[in-house]
Amino acid sequence: MNSVHAANGLTALWAATVEDATVFSAVGVWPLLAFLADGAAELTREELAEALGVPADQAASAGRELLGALDSVDGLDSALGIWTRRTLEPRPEWVAGLPAQTHGVLGGDLGADQKTLDAWAAERTGGLVDAMPVELTPLTELVLASALVLRTTWEEPFEGGYGRWLGGAFDRAGLSRTTEGLDDLAVARTPAGKVTRVVVRGDNGIDVHLLLGEEEMTPGQVLGAGLGCLDGSLRPTAGERLKKGDAGPGLHVSKLPSAQPAPTQLSLDTVEFTLNARHDLLARPELFGLSCATDPEWGGFPGISAGPLAVGSAGQSATATFSAEGFRAAAVTAVGMAWMGAPGGDLPYETTEAYVRIDRPFGFLAVHRKTRLALVAGWVTDPRPFDEDEYSYPEGLEDAPVIE
Repeated sequence: MNSVHAANGLTALWAATVEDATVFSAVGVWPLLAFLADGAAELTREELAEALGVPADQAASAGRELLGALDSVDGLDSALGIWTRRTLEPRPEWVAGLPAQTHGVLGGDLGADQKTLDAWAAERTGGLVDAMPVELTPLTELVLASALVLRTTWEEPFEGGYGRWLGGAFDRAGLSRTTEGLDDLAVARTPAGKVTRVVVRGDNGIDVHLLLGEEEMTPGQVLGAGLGCLDGSLRPTAGERLKKGDAGPGLHVSKLPSAQPAPTQLSLDTVEFTLNARHDLLARPELFGLSCATDPEWGGFPGISAGPLAVGSAGQSATATFSAEGFRAAAVTAVGMAWMGAPGGDLPYETTEAYVRIDRPFGFLAVHRKTRLALVAGWVTDPRPFDEDEYSYPEGLEDAPVIE
C-alpha cells in the first residue's frame, strides 16, 4: 500500500478544480476520509474508497501509515483530534483504529465547545490557523479533525527588493538569487503546454517547487504537471539538457564564452506571497467521496457508532507564506458528524472567499524531498506588495535593488 501515492492522487484531483488564488492540503483531508471509510456503510464506504484510491478495508491502515510518514518529516508537526458528545458511544474497535490522540468531549454548550475546538486549531498550528473550519450545531455529535504546520528555511536565501509583476510598476515584493548548477531546474512537456519547474530547497528536507506554465494553461494543468514530475508519469527535461534560447515559460538559457572554467548558474527572480483560504469540502462532495456520507438514505456510519450519523459539515482552513528566508504553511481540516435521525440537520452557514486575478499566475507544491509527498499546494495570483518600511533608500528607487 502506498499512502503517499494515494494522497498525491487526491492532490491532483483537487488541483484540477482550482480556478483562482488558493492554498490547500490534501494531506490534511486524506487521513480523515480514510478513518470515515473504515466505519461507513456499504455505498458510502465504496465512494470514499474511490476518492482515497485505496480499498476500504485497507483505509484505516493506510491512514495510520500516512500519519506515520508525516511524523517522520522534519519541519512538519501534525495532529489528529476527535471530540464526541457524552451521549454518543463510538465503537471501541473504530476508536482503537485511530492513532494515539486526545479524545475530547463536547459538553453541549455550543459556544464553549466551539472555543475549545478553535483553541485546539490555534495551538496545533502555532496560531497560523486560529479557528476550526466547521461550525457546531445542536445536532453535531462528533468532530474529527487534523492539523499540520510546516516550516523550512532556504538552504540559500533570497535577496529582497522591488519586483516587477507582469511588466507593470515596481510595486511588488521581489525575491532574487543566483545559485550554482542547474539541478533544481527542469521543463516538463504536457499536452497542454510546457511548464518550467524550479525547486527551492529547504534545509530540513522540505522543498517548494515553483511551477510556471504557458499563459493559456489552467491552474490544474500546471499543478498537475508538477505532480506528474513527482510520481514519474512525466519526465521533465533536466536543466543541463535544455537548449539555448527560450527553453520554457519564463526561462531563457544562454551559452556565454568564459575566460576560465566556470560553474553553470541559475538566476531566479520571483515574488513573495501569502495565501489564506477556507474550503467547504461539501461544495464538491464527489471530489472527496462525501456525496453518500451526507445523505441519511445511504446508511450512515454503523462502524463508528450505533447512533445514526451523517456528515453534516466538512471544511479546511489553510495558509502559506513564501519569503526571502523560507516557507511556512498550516492547515486545519475537520469533519462534523451530525445526528441524522433528528429534523433540522441542514447547516445554515456559508463560506466567503475573495480572490484577485492577476495576469500571470503560477503554482507551487511544498514537497517532502525523501518521500515525494506533496504536503501543500497552491496557486498564486497576487504577490505581496512592496513595503517601503522594510527598506530605507534615501536616494529613491534608483538606489534600490531592482528585480527585472
